[in-house]
Amino acid sequence: MLDNIVGFDKSVRLIAAGTLLVAASLGAISVKAERTADLVYVQWAEGVAYTNLAKVILEEKMDYDVNITDAQVGAAYTSVAQGDKDAFMECWLPVLHKDYLDKYENDLTDLGYVYEGTQSGLVVPDYVDIDKISQLNEHKRKFDGKIVGIDAGAGVMKTTQEVIRDYRLDLELQSSSGPTMTTALKKAIDGGNWVVVTGWKPHWMFARWDLKFLKQDPKRKKWKKGNIHIMGRENLKEDKPRLAKFLSNMHFTDEQLGSLMLAVREKDPDTSVADVAAEWMDNHRRLIRKWIPR
Repeated sequence: MLDNIVGFDKSVRLIAAGTLLVAASLGAISVKAERTADLVYVQWAEGVAYTNLAKVILEEKMDYDVNITDAQVGAAYTSVAQGDKDAFMECWLPVLHKDYLDKYENDLTDLGYVYEGTQSGLVVPDYVDIDKISQLNEHKRKFDGKIVGIDAGAGVMKTTQEVIRDYRLDLELQSSSGPTMTTALKKAIDGGNWVVVTGWKPHWMFARWDLKFLKQDPKRKKWKKGNIHIMGRENLKEDKPRLAKFLSNMHFTDEQLGSLMLAVREKDPDTSVADVAAEWMDNHRRLIRKWIPR
């Protein structure tokens, strides 16, 4: 009888120990799963810069295993809404991505804005002594009768065509590309000449040169300011609260994001974006500490 009791007691202890071991293993797996981040972004200069920065911080300062993937805007929203990715790093509101947000808002978690004050419009060097779009015609010769644009299908180009019509501008909008536009801007500034280009913030060119947006007439406003948000999947705050908090804490001033973008833009060809992001992180330790959840 005593042997039976002792044997039963050993069996109970073995089962209990096994249960604890399984629970501990499951707990370890859960912690490991929580310390992963799967982020998606689009190949826009600002998103490339700060998504790589987020990866470096999460890996080096928070011990996360991070995967970043670039995608087209529609595919990026779909992947997060379906739960395949943890967060989309670049949601432009209130206008540019409104249709996507209307479609997926029930499947997304707004983690707040990473950049405040997006802006598009016509940009000139600061030394150009006009301040309004309506003044362009008066000085069309100084601008060589043209506005230097980017890709023909870009949103800023379509809106500029509307501005030319509404303001009856006697300047031709020239299609080119982003790099061609900034090259023309540099050439004009180096020579102290007047130039007007299609521009937007955030962009590294505002960190490189002193520039200004030409003001719109209150009754003919085409471009409005907005913010760039980070959108997480529906249950991100419950599944990965520390990751969600970090992404919510990420926020750049215009100067901070401009300096990061310029550093990426001017990097050595043999240096990776991640290496540039790591150096920027080391040079902005106080800011980074504010982002990391305690």
